[in-house]
Amino acid sequence: MDKSISENPLGYKSISKLMAGFAIPSIVAMLVSSLYNIVDQIFIGQGVGYYGNAATTVAFPLTTICMAIALTCGIGTAARYSLYLGQKREEDAAKAVGNGICMMILFGLVYGCIIILFHEPILRAFGATENVYNYAVSYTRITAIGMPFLILMNGLSNIARADGSPLYSMTTMLIGAVINTILDPVFIFVLDMKVEGAAWATVIGQIISCIFALLYLRKMKRTRLSKEVFRLKLKEIGKTASMGMSNGLTQVSVTLVQIILNRSLVYYGEMSVYGGDIPLAGCGIVMKVNAIILAVIIGIVQGMQPIIGFNYGAKKYDRVKKTFNLAVACILAITVTGLAVFQFFPMTVLSVFGSGENEELYFEFSVLFMRTYLIMLPLVGVQIVSSNFFSAIGKPLKGTILSLTRQVIFFIPLVLIFPLFMGLNGVMTAAPVADGISFVTVLIFLIREMKSMGKQEKVNH
Repeated sequence: MDKSISENPLGYKSISKLMAGFAIPSIVAMLVSSLYNIVDQIFIGQGVGYYGNAATTVAFPLTTICMAIALTCGIGTAARYSLYLGQKREEDAAKAVGNGICMMILFGLVYGCIIILFHEPILRAFGATENVYNYAVSYTRITAIGMPFLILMNGLSNIARADGSPLYSMTTMLIGAVINTILDPVFIFVLDMKVEGAAWATVIGQIISCIFALLYLRKMKRTRLSKEVFRLKLKEIGKTASMGMSNGLTQVSVTLVQIILNRSLVYYGEMSVYGGDIPLAGCGIVMKVNAIILAVIIGIVQGMQPIIGFNYGAKKYDRVKKTFNLAVACILAITVTGLAVFQFFPMTVLSVFGSGENEELYFEFSVLFMRTYLIMLPLVGVQIVSSNFFSAIGKPLKGTILSLTRQVIFFIPLVLIFPLFMGLNGVMTAAPVADGISFVTVLIFLIREMKSMGKQEKVNH
């Protein structure tokens, strides 16, 4: 057996050093990924106005669905890979990677075709108003081309990270974001392509990042990939999907929330002084800004996953607990800082994205939405890391249930009920209430799991 495989540093190296080595590149990679949408939003806001921002808000659920597929395949594959390495099953680890890559290619092509064929009715269902519909169609039919590349690139990035190459993973994401940032102003302002320019800049960046990610397959450290491992097997697909489902469902729940939010904001906004377009645009900005904090959280989660997965597989439960506690501490530091910025400096953040007609009403609503919707941000961070912890230790069902609590089980009913009594304010208030309830729920599951691990640790000793 190769020494680099049998003596994996995940099993003995300092937890803080491992977390720094894995989480920091993961955070950068996730931030870069979120920049695809943030950069588009900034340049579109400055070049087109808030109608353009509202259009990307309507199209955004398509990207979150794409990320759900990427995370389900990518993190699921990476989780199985780490667990198998911890159990010294290198052959199975290689097969998991090969099957996972085939999944990404298949799902990416199917999803891209669905968007191209049905984007018009989908955008109507997502809440597009007459003022933003044409912008949304122009943006979506181009970005659909890049969806298969986005799925494959994100999935391969997770595999590289689990294989002990977090810097390569980070570089993969960084390349696309830099290209997107350079091309956005050229296409939007110089070539006057408006939203179509932003879409093409995004797609070109995704394609180049994907090519760079594919090159890593020749450089795998812990195993070697032969042609035989690249096979699609239904049983293997199920195993991979179950391991990544917690992360995927987190993104799907974000999509459901965005769709329901879009439609609720337009409906109840029409009954207020703001109208339908201002709440739609304001919500989109807040969700994109919040995506930056979520990117950091998910980056930390992805950084802890291979450490926890390997050590749980090797029955080193003390290291599992230390890794989880460190991840929670980092996430609390980030989310408390983010909360302070959103509560005390909302105008500074929002003004970066431009405005448009009815500027006073637009900023009035956006500030109120940001402060209300994100008030429970630290609790959200703990809820996300806890639900993903269960997936990392090979208990995907619990992780899946806990991922669904915040956005689906609690938030969706509340966002449909509260506005009946509170109007537009009810749409905003539903989020912090759901966040508080889901935090309590995950805490109960987590305490029980930690006690169970403590008992197992005593038995092993």
